[in-house]
Amino acid sequence: MTTNKITESAIEELAIELLEKQGYRYIYAPDIAPDGENPERDSFEDVLLLERLRRAVGRINPAIPADAREDAIKQIQRLNSPELIANNEAFHRMLTEGIKVSYQNDGADRGDIVWLVDFNNPENNEFLITNQ
Repeated sequence: MTTNKITESAIEELAIELLEKQGYRYIYAPDIAPDGENPERDSFEDVLLLERLRRAVGRINPAIPADAREDAIKQIQRLNSPELIANNEAFHRMLTEGIKVSYQNDGADRGDIVWLVDFNNPENNEFLITNQ
């Protein structure tokens, strides 16, 4: 009797295939690794592709000054609860509710929200998948 064993690799490949069918762009992880052909992070501990994130935040929030957009990115980077669930919940709020920022505009303090996802114009978003 033979048994077909489901492996982590097989599940990952299926997930990539399904997401590609939904319009996600696949990038082979070693290519963007710190020592890859086109590195997009300084170390394997970096979970954010910062330059991609900066470009996306700029594209989605062009009316918000660059300093305020950078503050929003720093707020993401500072998620540091020892509880993984708390970090996930905080990041989910950032994704769905935006990130509050403040800045000076013509000498006046102004508050605004930086969006990480453009819900009104989905074509402004970049959907990317990579393997482990």
